[in-house]
Amino acid sequence: MYKVVLVDDEPIISEGLRKVVNWAAYNCQVVATACDAASGAEEIRSCRPDILFTDIKMPGEDGLTMLAGLKGEFPRMQIAVLTGYRDFEYAQRAIRLGVSRFLLKPSKMDELTEALSYMTEVLDRLPSQEEPEDQDPAANSFIARQAQTYIAAHCAQRLSLQDVAEHCFVSQWHLSKLLNKHLGQPFYDLLNAERIRRAKELLETPSLRISEIADMVGYADTAHFSRVFKKLEGISAGEWRNLHCGRMG
Repeated sequence: MYKVVLVDDEPIISEGLRKVVNWAAYNCQVVATACDAASGAEEIRSCRPDILFTDIKMPGEDGLTMLAGLKGEFPRMQIAVLTGYRDFEYAQRAIRLGVSRFLLKPSKMDELTEALSYMTEVLDRLPSQEEPEDQDPAANSFIARQAQTYIAAHCAQRLSLQDVAEHCFVSQWHLSKLLNKHLGQPFYDLLNAERIRRAKELLETPSLRISEIADMVGYADTAHFSRVFKKLEGISAGEWRNLHCGRMG
């Protein structure tokens, strides 16, 4: 029997789906419901469902990132989107990321059952074990790019792999694999590279002390900043400043 998870920020909708659809007729069973993306992701990792019905326009959430993260981490899972968001381009992007069906609310019963029938037929044709991990390269590449963008936007803060993974709706383990595969670098190398790139921009302002710059780009310890800078640039931050400020002068 295929396991189903329902995610919607309106509990009445997910409970309504649970009750009105004849899940058993499609060899399915609803094993969990959730009211937001974060708890939905927890339920999915716990239950490892075969089918997901989910909204993608929930407060404070990036629906496409959520979909890509889930599809990339659970490539065998079939996803149907239920949404009131009427945007054709958005729907196309969702489908490119591996969504099986994109249904507008309020969905008719025949649309729901068609989606369920299609997804179970796909599952019937798949091997019982997990498919190769990169069978959804579009979703995984999307997540790697989203992670890179998030790292660049938040590099000056205390940032961990867990923070970025939560933003991308994937596990730390899965995100680590994606960064290495699609960007060619582990998390801390990407983070340090972005911090040092910003530090070089700030070093061109002579009035800023190196200790201030270290703090501004996310290093609480100036000595640690200095070690990372020299490792990546081959010279110290002070030498880099003298060399480049001299050229500018």
